[in-house]
Amino acid sequence: MKVLITGACGFVGSHLARYLLEAHEGLTLVGLDNLARPGSETNRLALRQLGLRLFHGDLRMASDVDALPPVDWVIDAAAQPSVLAGRDGKTSPRQLLEHNLLGTINLLEYCRTVNAGLVLLSTSRVYSIPALSRLPLREEAGAWTLDPTQPWPNTVSREGVTEAFSTESPISLYGATKLASERLAQEYAAGFQLPVCINRCGVLAGAGQFGTAEQGIFSYWLHAHATRRPLKFLGFGGHGFQVRDALHPRDLARLVDYQLRHPGPSQVLNISGGAANSMSLAQLTAWCDDHFGPHQPVADGSDRPYDIPWLILDSTRALAATGWKPEITLPQILDEIATHTLANPDWLNRCGA
Repeated sequence: MKVLITGACGFVGSHLARYLLEAHEGLTLVGLDNLARPGSETNRLALRQLGLRLFHGDLRMASDVDALPPVDWVIDAAAQPSVLAGRDGKTSPRQLLEHNLLGTINLLEYCRTVNAGLVLLSTSRVYSIPALSRLPLREEAGAWTLDPTQPWPNTVSREGVTEAFSTESPISLYGATKLASERLAQEYAAGFQLPVCINRCGVLAGAGQFGTAEQGIFSYWLHAHATRRPLKFLGFGGHGFQVRDALHPRDLARLVDYQLRHPGPSQVLNISGGAANSMSLAQLTAWCDDHFGPHQPVADGSDRPYDIPWLILDSTRALAATGWKPEITLPQILDEIATHTLANPDWLNRCGA
């Protein structure tokens, strides 16, 4: 089998590469990365030594993609990953669209030309911000949770939101590029009989992540807390009750490996740590206080664009379709990040956070 990973030197791409090289004897693995993000260079040599054939190129350039050798599968792990991209003053809307949408178009054309399947890594942020904000919540143990005394939509439960949850706008410019990429991938699957898997990932977290406050929040929070960087509880009263779930990229890699081995009809799956791996920022801060000593975030109730109070993904469909469920627990993820944090106190500076 021949597999191409885009964004191969990134946090997720490098984990996928390592896992697949370990799991598949005789696998030919090709990587594409523009190495633009601070920190990505750290993975380059190690992946080459494991057997990855790395091409330095940009997904936005059709000529770079067209120059790649033919493969059987493409795993798209390249993206502008911040939900604030296009509005954060660091990237323009055009840059976001070129990275996340034009890049998908170039990949789909490549897949059509070489008759390759596609595993598209999408995001939980395709779900409607107003619909999420309307969910009935109450505070329990320093975290928002669904209020059982109020009615919920039938697309949400204590396990999280399902794939049928609303994707109505607004979902952020970032979310819109990923949702549009999903739709295009589905059309290519139907129009050209290409196997396509669309995985809507929750918050990915683990040691070595190039975390920032806009994405990679678990990794960023531990590194910032341990090095006494300023931290803020933004929005929602400034209490830090907002909740997300965490997924280790090796758990994602297990699913992707299954999808490569068992191609089937195009489907959209929520892939996340789920309710058991969820935590609020206030709870995460308490965990950090126990491990690194007290460091109190500033309470700032001001709102940011696209922030949401609660989002956990229900991965029941993935379990039914593939037998997959996360195995790495949130305490294991946090312990792994903490070990890396103590060994790399300058990490946030090195990865440009």
